[in-house]
Amino acid sequence: MNQFDYRKLWLYMLLVGFAVFYLMPVYVLLATGLKSLKDVSVSTMWLLPTHPSFEGFEGAVKKLGPNLKNSFMLVIPATLISAFLGSINGYVFSKVRFKGDNVVFALILFGMFIPYQSILFPLIRFLQWVGLYNTIGGLILTHVVYGIPITTLIFRNYYMEVPDELVEAAHIDGAGLFGVYWRVLMPLSIPAFVVVVIWQFTNIWNEFLFAVTVTSSPVKQPITVALVNLAGSQVVQWNMQMAGALLTALPPLLIYIFLGKYFIRGLLAGSVKG
Repeated sequence: MNQFDYRKLWLYMLLVGFAVFYLMPVYVLLATGLKSLKDVSVSTMWLLPTHPSFEGFEGAVKKLGPNLKNSFMLVIPATLISAFLGSINGYVFSKVRFKGDNVVFALILFGMFIPYQSILFPLIRFLQWVGLYNTIGGLILTHVVYGIPITTLIFRNYYMEVPDELVEAAHIDGAGLFGVYWRVLMPLSIPAFVVVVIWQFTNIWNEFLFAVTVTSSPVKQPITVALVNLAGSQVVQWNMQMAGALLTALPPLLIYIFLGKYFIRGLLAGSVKG
């Protein structure tokens, strides 16, 4: 090997070491989740189960199943609605000029920097007033509103790289304001939609503060809150908790496994002019 090959070898070894270190918690989750409760202990948590048991996974599915359904009922519509509204906003702020458009855009982006904690009380009062407190619909509305700033920014930056000549040609052909969006920009928006869907799905799925405050009833809460509630008894069933953590992490993990490369491509799409 020449000197360059040795450098690559050390680089690969370093990357493998980082990967092993990063995946250690996943290994502990899996190894503990596949053990029976009597086999779980701090001294043996690093060891693979000698007699694999699905006791923990069965208990986790039984207890977290309804909350897993709640999470999907929350995440799917909230992600799709916020992505669509962000796309419309991005189109307007990139291709439609009106007085004060930059001010309005800046005010929308300001919503990204408002801490969740600062609006909890007025949010809960508003949801109680409109009858959406302690409902999945209230959580959907909350995440759609909070997701509009980032989705608007992503789509606006993406549409800025679409040539104005395409929009002008569509106007000449008789397309109106939304006709241009549906016929010209929407077909070009797949990379941006992939980025927004992955971003919103992951953030909404993993979010805890809104989930625990907007929904007070256990039957209405998403899986992140139910996972914490598994530790509410005097005897903590670590195998069930570890299995529940894996079950909770599985949907966003699968999203990144199958769509991760499109996420990077979508982030880079339109980032370089010319």
